[in-house]
Amino acid sequence: MALQGFYPVLCSADVAAARDFYVTHFGFEPTFEADWYVSLRRPDAPHFELALLDPAHPTVPAAYRRPLQGGLLLNFEVDDVDAEHRRLVVEAGLTEELSLRSEEFGQRHFIVAGPDGVLIDVITTIPPGEAYAAAYDV
Repeated sequence: MALQGFYPVLCSADVAAARDFYVTHFGFEPTFEADWYVSLRRPDAPHFELALLDPAHPTVPAAYRRPLQGGLLLNFEVDDVDAEHRRLVVEAGLTEELSLRSEEFGQRHFIVAGPDGVLIDVITTIPPGEAYAAAYDV
């Protein structure tokens, strides 16, 4: 297979609200927009894409026509998680689902929830603790 692209498509009960969330808080811009589907891309990193789809659209197989019900976690790796925490939680008022913390497995991170119960884990990689250092193939 010659892969031309790969990106998640999130089934959203409110495509417009989900679009606004990812545009406002995560810097995406629409590249295609209909009332049932929005394709988003980061202008500073065009290989980072995300799409939003109304699950009631006829292109979704009938047995799967339902909004996302959680169980999905999107990781956003950033240079400065503390600055992003200030921007998203302190300034924008997003609710923390997991508070800002440093983990022994090599991450400093926090989690907020997006539309439709999608969890967004904002992460800066840090050196792992001794118990996890050997697990990395670096």
